[in-house]
Amino acid sequence: MALLPLLVLLGAAAIQGGYANPGPGPHSLRYFYTGVSEPGPGLPEFITVGYVDEQLFMDYDSERRSAEPRAEWVKGAVDAQYWARDTQISQGWQAGFRANLNTLRGRYNQSGGFHTLQHMYGCELREDGSTGGVIQYGYDGRDYISLDKERETWVAADDGAQVTKRKWEADRSIAQRERAYLEQECIEWLGKYLEYGKETLQRREPPRVQVSDRPSRDGLTTLSCRVHGFYPRSVAVVWLKKGVAVPQETNRGDVLPSGDGTYQTRATIEIDPSSETDYTCCVEHPSLAQDLRVPWAPKSNVMLIVGVVIGVLVLVAAIAGAVVFLRKKNSGYKAAAAHEGSSTSGSNQGSDTCVKA
Repeated sequence: MALLPLLVLLGAAAIQGGYANPGPGPHSLRYFYTGVSEPGPGLPEFITVGYVDEQLFMDYDSERRSAEPRAEWVKGAVDAQYWARDTQISQGWQAGFRANLNTLRGRYNQSGGFHTLQHMYGCELREDGSTGGVIQYGYDGRDYISLDKERETWVAADDGAQVTKRKWEADRSIAQRERAYLEQECIEWLGKYLEYGKETLQRREPPRVQVSDRPSRDGLTTLSCRVHGFYPRSVAVVWLKKGVAVPQETNRGDVLPSGDGTYQTRATIEIDPSSETDYTCCVEHPSLAQDLRVPWAPKSNVMLIVGVVIGVLVLVAAIAGAVVFLRKKNSGYKAAAAHEGSSTSGSNQGSDTCVKA
């Protein structure tokens, strides 16, 4: 049994010409195929989705039986032949997945039931200009087999996948063709897509940062740094202790889509608030000329500052009221009620007094 070791050259004949070098990476092109043994309402037998920099730009499903654009920038960049060829290729994979699911059920002694076969492949352009690529298959949510690109061999995850490994490695050209696709054609198409969608895919949106805290276990405090609204996806977040990065103490969350075309992530650190309060969240992102630092202000300090400010304002109001009262008394006017005197503006006099003090 072979799990369709085909190269999906998406629309290679439909678009001509080169492409401009994209901006600094990382950038990626990824395709995900999913087949199920028991399709149902809302769950097609076979689905294909394609992403550039994790932005969906195309999909296909077995109910619609056509590949269609899912990003505005790709609609005007390719012609009808592109989608016709993409549809034809996806239909071929659909038939192959159906046959391979039957084969795998037999290989794992499964008489029936719901089973899934998945295939993911793609390439990336890194920040240093180097490239990478991956081709892998999964069955029922577990690894099945993947390509070791550098050695041009296949890595089987279990005994069932060993059969596929032996068959594919009997024909060395299979791994060689896959490697050539990842290193050449896939990178070329990634560059084309980045050029077609450069206003969207190569834009820069700076991150917004929010620092907060909450009580933790045993009297400790968890500091949280939420970073959101940024694009592209590449970001580095670390907590600083007295200005020094503490990556081992920083717990980083995944970088996730925000739903509006930007990304978000979170980094936390657990501290003893009684022994150390000098913590700062540091964020690095391609949109920033220098790192962005947002310090944590302990709540106790914040309340102290608020209390001092309120105290000063009360003092200013009292002094202002007394001055007005004395002036009116000396001028022969009847003293105003206490609440009226308090409302009279005496900010300039109060400020002078505060400054002199």
